[in-house]
Amino acid sequence: MNIFINGKPVFTQCSTLYELRDKHYENTKNLITIFNGFQTYDDFIIKENDNISFIIKGQMPSQDEFEALMCARHTPHVFEKVKKAHVAIAGLGGLGSNVAISLARTGVGHLHLVDFDIVEPSNLNRQQYKIKHLGMFKTEALKNEISEINPFIEVTVDTVKITSDNIETLFKNEDIVCEAFDNPQAKAMIVNTFIEKFPDKKLVAASGMAGFESNNTILTKKITDNFYLCGDGTTSAKIGRGLMSPRVSICAGHEANTILRLILGIEEV
Repeated sequence: MNIFINGKPVFTQCSTLYELRDKHYENTKNLITIFNGFQTYDDFIIKENDNISFIIKGQMPSQDEFEALMCARHTPHVFEKVKKAHVAIAGLGGLGSNVAISLARTGVGHLHLVDFDIVEPSNLNRQQYKIKHLGMFKTEALKNEISEINPFIEVTVDTVKITSDNIETLFKNEDIVCEAFDNPQAKAMIVNTFIEKFPDKKLVAASGMAGFESNNTILTKKITDNFYLCGDGTTSAKIGRGLMSPRVSICAGHEANTILRLILGIEEV
């Protein structure tokens, strides 16, 4: 039968997972076995087109196997779709930097990062930057971080301030755009301009994730056919209510998962 081992098509006459494992590896003590996205210590019957990964703990895989092993824990057939996707992220603060890292770990093949700002100390409480990034443009710092996580992704950057005049040029090549601004006026500008300029593209935006209110008030809503809004819709940052990592990350997770679902053709929330 035809199966996949570490991302490569293989013909085998083995009928079980243990039989296959023992045929290819003499020492199985430090071997991780992942069967159709699920790490297992049990034996299973192998079927046509099953996807199996064997990872030796503590050993760097070959370059041609590395990308496949990074995505070994994915649900089967997800990686093939996300690798082809083009996603832009507008704003690389608490929302955008977390969304970008999530999508990079998911294996989204083409990420377009847009922001004009630099990394400063107050960003470190919720954004995906480190002390070594202080003073760097967020676009370059995040691009560097992504290259350390998934070097197979194509990352393009624009270190510019997004305005109603340049939105059409900036996002003409993306299938999906993630709005991730802190400023309410900037959020409204990109949403209104994007819907006007790109009526057929998908926009995932956020509103309401400040403070330490309940996790469960953050929701994802489908506003129109192509516009999705994540957050609680009310708790904006203000004097006496800051932006902190746990809740910002929850909302960023909503945005990232909505983008993943859209890539996979799932349009309902």
